[in-house]
Amino acid sequence: MTRALGGTIAMIATIIVWAGFALSIRGISASTLTVGDVALIRFGLPVLVLSPWIARTWRKLGDERPLTIIVLVIGAGVPYLTISALGGALTSAALVGVVIPGCVPLFVSALMFMAWRQRITRSQIVAVAVIVLGVGVAIAFAPSEATVVGILVLLAAGVLWSIYTLALRHTNLDPIGAALVLCAPSFVVALACVAVGILPSNMLQGDAATQDIVTFALVQGIGVGVVAALCYAFAVRALGAGTAAAFGALSPALTAVLAIPVLGEVPDLGTAVSLALIVAGVLVFHDRATRRARARRLHCRPRCQPQLDPASKEPSDDAHDHAPNASRPDLGSRQHLPERSSRRQTRPAARRLPG
Repeated sequence: MTRALGGTIAMIATIIVWAGFALSIRGISASTLTVGDVALIRFGLPVLVLSPWIARTWRKLGDERPLTIIVLVIGAGVPYLTISALGGALTSAALVGVVIPGCVPLFVSALMFMAWRQRITRSQIVAVAVIVLGVGVAIAFAPSEATVVGILVLLAAGVLWSIYTLALRHTNLDPIGAALVLCAPSFVVALACVAVGILPSNMLQGDAATQDIVTFALVQGIGVGVVAALCYAFAVRALGAGTAAAFGALSPALTAVLAIPVLGEVPDLGTAVSLALIVAGVLVFHDRATRRARARRLHCRPRCQPQLDPASKEPSDDAHDHAPNASRPDLGSRQHLPERSSRRQTRPAARRLPG
């Protein structure tokens, strides 16, 4: 199996898990579990699965800035899960799947411009405008005021996820370490919120159905907490960040399709148009980033690489004819290497130590 094929398979698994996350967020209100129960499962199970790496991650925390760790926990921890669940309860699975990930390029660009004055290209501005238009269509065709409020809540969740995305860029932790740094404190926070009554829990009171616990454990705990985190990290390394992000744009469409048989939610015209616009904007945004990254890689390559003649397996003359400064000697050839100093040849042999 090639690295590109492995990255593609990992990205497909990630897309499926992301779609399952959106469906499960929407399905919390229809299950016997509460948001507190889902938080305990979402953050507690990955800590249990990844516990063999806790000691190693703890040793690496000394190199991390406390602010980065705090932003990671806030951006994808209990606040993000709670806000996403509230938005999902007020909207649909399709809107959860498209608004949160689809608006990340918009918020990341805005945050990076405000914090670091990073330049936004013209094509990225067009892509962001298409995303904003898609969100506007979703709001304009919303069937009720509750749906409009839900979309705004999902946008707030998108802001938190964008902050988490930026924090990931500034951490030196590997994917397992980043997952543990996110899940361990978040599990403690969720447990404390349940203990003091901020987040109710049916699971700890014995009122939750076993089927719901198993379903959310597979989707949220194992899927989102472990599989998606590791598979997405591998896909980014194998395919590149831009290609992986373009693949990720397929997740909203898959969510909308799966919501029909799983939840019985058929997207209306406004949701379908909004989904098409936001996905198109995300693809345009990351296509520009992918081409820029590819151009930088090509620019960093040596400007003159010897072209091998298949017959003789020696560098052909074309490589020197088309290379800059072709009149320079071939520094890779032994006959042009400088003569070694004669002193090195006359240097006496090192004395051997007695014994």
